[in-house]
Amino acid sequence: MTADDLVRAGRVARLDLPADASGKERSVAVGFAERPDGALLVAAGSAEAVWARALEAEPQVGVTIGDRSFRASTALLADDDPRRAIAIRELILRYGTPSERLGRGPVFVLTPLGSSPSE
Repeated sequence: MTADDLVRAGRVARLDLPADASGKERSVAVGFAERPDGALLVAAGSAEAVWARALEAEPQVGVTIGDRSFRASTALLADDDPRRAIAIRELILRYGTPSERLGRGPVFVLTPLGSSPSE
C-alpha cells in the first residue's frame, strides 16, 4: 500500500506543509490519534524530522484524512504537557511497536479551524 492509499483509507493523515526554500510544495503522511474534540495528535520520531521542523514554524497546515480535508492550527506540546504522553501512548496502541521511538521527537496538536473538521 502506498502512502496515498493509507491516506484514502483514513489510516494516516496527509499534512500539506508550506513550500520549501525552492518554492516546492511538500506533503507528508503521518500517523495520528484523533481526540473526541476533533483535534489530532501527531508525533515525530526525531527532533530532526523535516516535517516536524516545518510544523514548528507554521501556525496552520492543510490536513487530509480519507475524504476529509481541512485547515488546522498547529501547536507544539511542551515536554510536561499531559497530552504529549497521551499522544505517544495512543500512537503506539494504534500503530504498534514501530511507534515507540516517538517520544524522542516533537509532538503536536492540530486543531481544525472552523466549526467542523470536514471544512
